[in-house]
Amino acid sequence: MNTDLLQTSSEGGDESTIDLPIGAHLVTQRRGYEHHGIYVGNGRVVHYSGFAGSAHRGPVEEVELERFAAGHPLAVRAAPSARYVGDEAVRRARSRLGENHYRLLTNNCEHFCAWCLLGESRSEQVHCCLRHPRVGVLALVCLVKAFVESGAKGTHGAPVAAQLM
Repeated sequence: MNTDLLQTSSEGGDESTIDLPIGAHLVTQRRGYEHHGIYVGNGRVVHYSGFAGSAHRGPVEEVELERFAAGHPLAVRAAPSARYVGDEAVRRARSRLGENHYRLLTNNCEHFCAWCLLGESRSEQVHCCLRHPRVGVLALVCLVKAFVESGAKGTHGAPVAAQLM
């Protein structure tokens, strides 16, 4: 994938500012996986929160750029074959706000961004994990470790397997 790390600038101790195009596919590298979102302007991102913030899956939501990045480096992923760009990609992203059908393998944050930009739901991370089992096992170990470290005690009554598929 063609991903360019963003350069941030900070003046006089102020928060970092980044000039991003509307509808940009944003990516943050997390431990063992990438988290994806669509930049909607005014320092805000629409993303499928999934398991990015806790051990409980979350909905499609609009958040501040800083919350999306969660202290991780931010990059823009080029989408040269995008069918929907700019305001149209933003409209598509916002049309799914509140949706809460996250599934790690079939409806995750990368599937969401692909749908917003390409019109089809797909995830290169999932395909890579399925093609290369060692990569998949490493990603799974990292996710489990993150859940344990966050003190997760359950999944609101839903089995973990149900949330993954």
